[in-house]
Amino acid sequence: MGPNVEVIETAELGDRSYVVHDGEVAVVVDPQRDLDRVERILARLDLRCRLVLETHIHNDYVTGGFELARRSDARYGVAAGEDVWFLREPLADGAEREVGSLRVRAVATPGHTDHHLSYVVENGDGPAAVFTGGSLLYGSVGRTDLVAADRTDELTRAQFHSARRLAAMVGDEAQIFPTHGFGSFCSSGSSTGGENSTMGQERRRNDALVEEDEESFVARLVAGLTAYPRYYAHMAGRNRRGPCAPDLSASAPVEPAELRARVRAGEWVVDLRDRAAFAAAHLPGSIGIGLGQQFSTYLGWLVPWGMPVTLVGESPEQIAEAQRQLVRIGIERPAGAAVGRPAELAAADGPAGYPRASFDDLAKARERGKAPTVLDVRREDERAAGAIPGAANIPLHALLERLDDAPRDRLWVHCASGYRAAIAASLLARAGHDVVLIDDEYSRAVELGLATG
Repeated sequence: MGPNVEVIETAELGDRSYVVHDGEVAVVVDPQRDLDRVERILARLDLRCRLVLETHIHNDYVTGGFELARRSDARYGVAAGEDVWFLREPLADGAEREVGSLRVRAVATPGHTDHHLSYVVENGDGPAAVFTGGSLLYGSVGRTDLVAADRTDELTRAQFHSARRLAAMVGDEAQIFPTHGFGSFCSSGSSTGGENSTMGQERRRNDALVEEDEESFVARLVAGLTAYPRYYAHMAGRNRRGPCAPDLSASAPVEPAELRARVRAGEWVVDLRDRAAFAAAHLPGSIGIGLGQQFSTYLGWLVPWGMPVTLVGESPEQIAEAQRQLVRIGIERPAGAAVGRPAELAAADGPAGYPRASFDDLAKARERGKAPTVLDVRREDERAAGAIPGAANIPLHALLERLDDAPRDRLWVHCASGYRAAIAASLLARAGHDVVLIDDEYSRAVELGLATG
C-alpha cells in the first residue's frame, strides 16, 4: 500500500495542496495561505506535521508553507537553488528525507521555474505518490513564460525533458498529484484537470510524453500560452520573504457616507453580489465582481496593486469568504466592508443600474434594423477562434488601460459566459459609458448565426 494522501482543493485558483501521511506523521505539499484547512485535516486524523515541502516558489498565490512549518515546528523543504530570506532545509536533486515510514525523494524538474522540484514519496511496496507541482500536470505541463518572457523557449525545452525524466523514474502505477492544472492560469497546453491520474495514464495522453519531437512540443506549447493575471508579478517576491499568517478577522465596517466618499476619491468599492443583482441596482461608481470561483483571479488581475479595496456584500459571511480568497493572493486586509441594500448605501443619490440582455435580444434588435455596438471582452486567443463580425474587442484584462478606445455609443458587452462581461460593464459604467450586459453563453450567439466559432 502506498502513502495516504488527503487532497485540499482551492478551486478559486485552480490549485491543490496535499497532506501525505502514514497514519501518524505527515508531509504537507504546497499549502495555501489559509492554513485552517490543513490544520483541520491534521487534527481530524491525529497527525503530526513533520515536513512542509514547496515544489517551487509560487507565482499564483502566497504560500502558507513558511507559517505552517513555524507553527508545527516542522522542517521546511525548499529548493537549494532558490534565493530566499529565511532559513529552510535546502533540497537538491536526489535529496532524500524520511518522515515516519515515508521516504521522500526530491527530483529536479525545471521548466515551470528554474529550480522546480517534484517529490516521489513511497511507503513500503505500494505505488509511489508523485507530487509534481507545476511540472507534469494532468494532460500537459505548467506554463513556461512566468520567469521571463525571453526565456520561454529555453524553459519550455527544460519542461519537456523534465517531464520525460520524471516519467522514466517511476512505474505506470505511480499516482500523480500536481499542484496546478485545475483551472489555474499556471497551466498550459491541453491540461485536462480531473480527480486523479497515474503515470501510466499520463504516458498515454500527456503532451510532453506523447509528443516525441521536442521542436513540435515547444512550438505547440508556446503558441498556446495566453495572458495571465497581473498580480502574479507580486507573488514570487512575497514567497521568497517567508509570508506570515494572514489576518482573517472581520473587516472594519464602513458607513454609507464614507463609502460614497471612497467612490468619489477613486478607490475601489467592490460589490460581491451576483451580476444580475448588481445590474439591477448598485452604489454608483462601485465595481461588480461577483463572489465565486473567479473572484480573486479577476480582482487581482484588474485592481491597481496597492489600491485600497472596500467590499460590499449581502452578509458578513460573504465578506469573510471574499477576505479568505484575497489573502491567498496577497491582498492582506480590505480597507473596510459594508453590508446593506444598494438603496441604503446610495442614500439620496439613489442606486444606479443598467439593462441585461441575451444574444436573442441582440438578434431581435438587428432584425428591427438596429445595429447595436457590440464590445467583446474575451482574450485575443478566444476571439481568434470565433467572434461576432464587426464587434469591437478590448480584452477585460486590458480594459482599464484602454477605456479611451471603447466606442462612445451604447455598448452591448459580452464574453464567453457573462462573468467577465459583467465586470467590464461595471467598469465601463463607472467611467460614464452607457452599457447593456449580455448575460448569456457565447455558444448561443453561434447557434443564432450571430457569431462564428
